[in-house]
Amino acid sequence: MGYTSIGEGLYIVSVAVKKGVRVMDKVRVQSIIKDVRLIDLYTIVIEGNEIFKSEKLSLLSMSDGTNEYVSFSIHLENKQKLYLKLEQIYILGNHYQVNIDGIKFTVKIAEEVVRTQMFEELYTYHGDDLGLSLQNEHYHWAVWAPTATKMQLLLSVDWSCKEIEIIPLFRTEKGVWRLTLPRQFEGYFYQYHVCVNGEWATANDPYAKLLTVNGEKAMIGHLEKTNPSQWPVPTTEIRPVEAIIYEMHIRDFTIGRHNGIKEKGKYVGLTEQGTSLNNKRTGMDYLKELGITHVELLPVADFGSVDETNWPHEYNWGYDVVHYFCPEGSYSLDPFNGYTRVCELKKLIAILHQENLQVILDVVFNHVYIHEQSDFHTLVPGYYFRYGHDSSLSNGTGVGNDLATERKMVRKFIIDCVVYWLEEFDVDGFRFDLMGIIDVNTINKLTKELKERKPSVLLLGEGWNLPTTYDEQKRAILSNAKQLEVAFFVDSYRDALKGSTFQLEAKGFIQGSLSDFEAIKSGIVGNPELFKCPEQAIHYVESHDNHTLWDKLLLSTSEDKQWREKRHQLATAMILLAQGVPFLHAGQEFFRTKYGVENSYRSPDYINQFDWRRREKYCSYVDYVKELIAIRKSHKAFSLSTYEEIGNHLNWLHVEEQCFGFSLNQVEKYGKWQQVIVIFNASEYERKVPIEPQKWQVVVDDQVASLIPLYTFDGNEIKIKPVSTFVCVR
Repeated sequence: MGYTSIGEGLYIVSVAVKKGVRVMDKVRVQSIIKDVRLIDLYTIVIEGNEIFKSEKLSLLSMSDGTNEYVSFSIHLENKQKLYLKLEQIYILGNHYQVNIDGIKFTVKIAEEVVRTQMFEELYTYHGDDLGLSLQNEHYHWAVWAPTATKMQLLLSVDWSCKEIEIIPLFRTEKGVWRLTLPRQFEGYFYQYHVCVNGEWATANDPYAKLLTVNGEKAMIGHLEKTNPSQWPVPTTEIRPVEAIIYEMHIRDFTIGRHNGIKEKGKYVGLTEQGTSLNNKRTGMDYLKELGITHVELLPVADFGSVDETNWPHEYNWGYDVVHYFCPEGSYSLDPFNGYTRVCELKKLIAILHQENLQVILDVVFNHVYIHEQSDFHTLVPGYYFRYGHDSSLSNGTGVGNDLATERKMVRKFIIDCVVYWLEEFDVDGFRFDLMGIIDVNTINKLTKELKERKPSVLLLGEGWNLPTTYDEQKRAILSNAKQLEVAFFVDSYRDALKGSTFQLEAKGFIQGSLSDFEAIKSGIVGNPELFKCPEQAIHYVESHDNHTLWDKLLLSTSEDKQWREKRHQLATAMILLAQGVPFLHAGQEFFRTKYGVENSYRSPDYINQFDWRRREKYCSYVDYVKELIAIRKSHKAFSLSTYEEIGNHLNWLHVEEQCFGFSLNQVEKYGKWQQVIVIFNASEYERKVPIEPQKWQVVVDDQVASLIPLYTFDGNEIKIKPVSTFVCVR
């Protein structure tokens, strides 16, 4: 082989082969190689020391010397790497070698190959048996690793045991490796040992459902052993638009000293009933008392930032998922036993169902914890993540990597995972973290799969448009909501209510600002400009992210505590009485504070804990929220299913400055009231609103909310107290 430089990045390259000599004239190598379309399964890479000093290149052959290919070379700017273009497809899983002057060089598949359409067509696997399964008293392993040339199962009798048995897996269709062992191996622990591009590495099973402490190894076991004695079914049929979501973190909710809960920070702590503080219910009983319909749990899939052997001294929300199919061990009484965490989470969900509470899981399919340590990266390097044109990792998530959800086997993994949680744990919904990173097709396909299995499943996500490398027209962002059937968090209504989340001193409607009048009106009617139906609108004013509303009010106003309480109460009312789906952050109902910490994802418990003493101190506000929830649930006019219905029944009232008011008319078919009037006054002055002269019953005023009318009045005018909500009915 010879090459001659004729300018920067330009070479004349020739390769001597048995069939003659091929010449590539004046090739601008850098642009060719970095065009991923030219990297496919006809391309291999040779790496060695100054291989271009050689004048003699042998043909590529299999390790047994039985096959040969005619090839030509493309030279990179790095003189120690050679790309060969073959005349036949490179058969993944086979071992090849190249000799130059009798010296063997490492042969690698170009990493870009796994991101090509050809690879997708040849190696996409559609079976439903990936991971470990028990069939006919035998355990069966199936793992997708098309670029691997060898794979072994590392088997040990104990999770910490260094003595292991090595058992080879065999390669089958679509690059799936398989192994079958008798059931006698139940309780053993396993990992995969995989050889890719001539290098061996150890990985856990991405589909592992039973893990030992800190996800060190997967455990061989049978999931039927983890089921509760029964799976209660919630007795109330709830349309998605009737949901009232309550977002909570298992540890936050149970860790405090003053809640009466024994197993603090644990799954089973949340299952405890009969707990209280000074005769005020806590824990599970408190959730039931509130009247919410859905409990949304911050991530419970196994995450990597908390040492499960030292969990009291470490904290995290859990958005750094490592093992997607298995519950987190730091919430378990015994993280060493693979069965225990699964049993405990299933028991928790069963008890929530018994109390007629549905369960939404917060799931994280936009990134992994540490890309370099990911089992995805070990098993199929370069496939599971997005890359830029310069082959650098896409980082729209801001944590160093973005999952390439548009690729078929990534999509399959996500759908397999959510279906597993739906069926194995009987959950009722999913909240997709940073859903805007995920492609529309994946969200639509998983929506179809889930709704076929459970039509009432509630799906929602964050549709923020983040700078990932995938086309934004094809991603599940808020501006594409009408292409999807899932719900979205509405940040425009949030910020119009309280001021910009990211401008700490900015004010919204509840602080007296009129800067975003149209966003308020749109939120009250369920944001028809964004969505196909009101159930797609998730309305909230605070969540685990960013400052709590109480802390935001401290930053944006200098008022005394009484006025802040009124503004906070007004905001919560405007969430619970708007069309769409209301979302409450746990503790919002008693002015939850994180003491000014904006991003408390790893702050200590004293910042994040659910302060039950504060719940006791502000019990009147808790009661107010409970009654607002009861009012919403009692009359379906607050949760209309279509924009047409909203248009037919909702009329805006003529109100004074810094007020919003509307009436719901002729709504007797939705509940016991024929007409409802709702007025929000953000002014520091009393406001007057003209109404139809009738006999009205007041159910919400500036102090109290109650399904039982507070009082009645006649007249053609309503007087609304400063910074308050007023609701009357007839």
